[in-house]
Amino acid sequence: MAKLNLDALTDEQLVHRELELERELLAAGFRLRTGQLEDTSRLRRLRRDIARIRTAERARELSQGLPKDSLRNRYRGSFQPGAVAESGESASSGGFIKGLVDKMGG
Repeated sequence: MAKLNLDALTDEQLVHRELELERELLAAGFRLRTGQLEDTSRLRRLRRDIARIRTAERARELSQGLPKDSLRNRYRGSFQPGAVAESGESASSGGFIKGLVDKMGG
């Protein structure tokens, strides 16, 4: 992933990006445990990107005088998992697990 430009994102976009990366981390961990993950450094990059985003979220919360995790709690409900797949296409219905099964060839 290229360098994150977190200052250009709105609070909502920042939280949605964090949730998206958490889903990617979960999927990558699943692929690692099933022996299908070729680039294990991806896990480290995802964890670090999530940490960078959480740091930016907390800095915004402090500057606005908000309690911890208030941005995440405010915008979590509007997150649409799989709304845009990595290729830019709309994700098919069936949810996250179905997407994993499809990628595994099942």
